[in-house]
Amino acid sequence: MDILRKLAPIEARYEELAALMAEGTATGDKFVKLTKEYSDLGPVVETIRTYKKALSDKADLEAMLADPEMGDIAKEELYAINGKIPELENEIKLTLIPKDTDDSKNAILEIRAGTGGDEAALFAADLLAMYKGYAAEHGWRFEIVEMAENDIGGLKEVVVEVSGSNVFSRMKYESGVHRVQRVPTTEASGRVHTSAATVAVLPEAEDVDISINENDLRIDVYRSRGAGGQSVNTTDSAVRITHIPTGVVVAMQDERSQIKNRAKAMKILKSRIYDLERQKIDNARAADRKSQVGSGDRSERIRTYNFPQSRVTDHRVNITLYKIDEVMTGRALDEIVDVLTAEEQAEKLANLDM
Repeated sequence: MDILRKLAPIEARYEELAALMAEGTATGDKFVKLTKEYSDLGPVVETIRTYKKALSDKADLEAMLADPEMGDIAKEELYAINGKIPELENEIKLTLIPKDTDDSKNAILEIRAGTGGDEAALFAADLLAMYKGYAAEHGWRFEIVEMAENDIGGLKEVVVEVSGSNVFSRMKYESGVHRVQRVPTTEASGRVHTSAATVAVLPEAEDVDISINENDLRIDVYRSRGAGGQSVNTTDSAVRITHIPTGVVVAMQDERSQIKNRAKAMKILKSRIYDLERQKIDNARAADRKSQVGSGDRSERIRTYNFPQSRVTDHRVNITLYKIDEVMTGRALDEIVDVLTAEEQAEKLANLDM
């Protein structure tokens, strides 16, 4: 069968990996990669073998149909196995869907106030609280790397490191423009205002993912400044790193130590450059595909939060929840993420050549 011919290389690779690990010659990063690939293929191969056994059992049962004594039993079992085989084929297809290699990574979350002045900055702060609650729901670590506030408790921008199990696989759908519709606390007439904030979610780059040439960097150090321009530090502890080939710039002044600021800035710089490389690859693979699910297209409005109607609408999959309070605490955000994940999975399944 055609499907079995396509599955044969997977089983062969699984057996090859087992042999390579048994040899004991692979060490360090190479051994880690081998074990991860072997582990990832395990469930697929198990399903393939269950499927092959079902096909074998079906052939045996069909041969038994002509037997006067066993025909009725065979007919009953054949009915059951004919129903099982399509389910196994679908299960195999699901396991073969190309996985985003960055899904298991930690994430760098960046939130910036957009159009709307102070109200946009307050909404950016609300989004930060939402993601902090969402991280708590999943048991993730949520560490603010850098934050710039305004005078009324809003956020101009914030950078957060979110770490834990499969963070990027859930957070990646949040990249884009988030729009809010509500009555600002400063609005005396009760008129609803519309403002926005932008969210960027980058997979945290590891040293094996990207290599940066030190000669491509311009590093400037300067004295940290606080609100109003006053000096926070008496030493040049703030760091600005510019990656000359891409023009990516990261400035960090949160820490009193120049070494710590430089380490944090490099981590964010690597993630931003890695994200640029990801986007180039994605665009090359699917230049004509619309930016719908998980594309990270930050020029499009992805979600609207309407407070007067207690409504949250995700425009990519046309899902609306009338529970804005639960979404804003992070408790109900998975209801949206689950739909986005299923949509992406369905799209990949439709493009799977089986």
